[in-house]
Amino acid sequence: MSVQDLEKIFQGKIDDEIKIEPKDWMPEKYRQSLIRQVSQHAHSEIVGMLPEGNWITRAPSLKRKAILLAKVQDEAGHGLYLYSATETLGVTREQTINDLHSGKAKYSSIFNYPTLTWADIGAIGWLVDGAAILNQVMLTRTSFGPYARAMVRICKEESFHQRQGFEILLVLSTGSKEQKEMCQDAINRWWWPSLMMFGPHDSESTHFDQSMKWKIKRKSNDELRQNFVDMIAEQVKVLRMTLPDPELKWKEKTGHYDFGEINWEEFWNVVKGNGPCNRQRLEARRKAWQDGQWVREAAGAYSEKRKVRSQAA
Repeated sequence: MSVQDLEKIFQGKIDDEIKIEPKDWMPEKYRQSLIRQVSQHAHSEIVGMLPEGNWITRAPSLKRKAILLAKVQDEAGHGLYLYSATETLGVTREQTINDLHSGKAKYSSIFNYPTLTWADIGAIGWLVDGAAILNQVMLTRTSFGPYARAMVRICKEESFHQRQGFEILLVLSTGSKEQKEMCQDAINRWWWPSLMMFGPHDSESTHFDQSMKWKIKRKSNDELRQNFVDMIAEQVKVLRMTLPDPELKWKEKTGHYDFGEINWEEFWNVVKGNGPCNRQRLEARRKAWQDGQWVREAAGAYSEKRKVRSQAA
């Protein structure tokens, strides 16, 4: 059977909403595109633990510490699901992690910003996880089976994370003058980076057309960004706070909010590794990998020992 015939069968499955599984034939570009996207998603979950982990010991109560600890553990689990999904595409976890540590692989630009106050944890939950949910709900219907199935549980947990973040800000927004100011300041600093999470305009997205044809993605960057603005512009009213965009305005004609232009120079600068915390984040991940070497070696030795005992029995 020719490559053209295989590609026709492959595209037919996708058009008929049949999931592509790891042992199915697939174009090499499809495989590589998924390796790039799923591993980048995994890296984002793992690196995303760092700005929040910074506040576990400084959370304002035992209850808040326990909730935040549980959330960070969830993010670690998400990373593991996604690394496992990446491995089904024929690459090892070590390869993907080495690509992260070398700077070859990217992760979400949002995690290169610092968490300066406790309110930032609320803003991350509400805005960052809120943006992630819009993108990830779409991915529960992505064409690659292992990725789609991993996203089902991830979306359920991320929905809880968003509500938890909103609740933090709600408490602050009804508190003292200083707490209200802290809440507004966090929203001001995280709003634009959250909009950047959806990536560049569709016209500037290298993989957009192919990803849509293969149904790796179901909605465009700009469409998801508009959905996010429409959602948050209403939710912020409950907090009695404002979004830092003087151009934000409801348009009856379109049924959407108009909003200002993102600082794309800042976006590309962060993506290229020059954000406020880029170096700090990668150094932390490299150190964790090096410090954990003895754990991996011990686990490997234990596994080998069990295998030998099993064969001797």
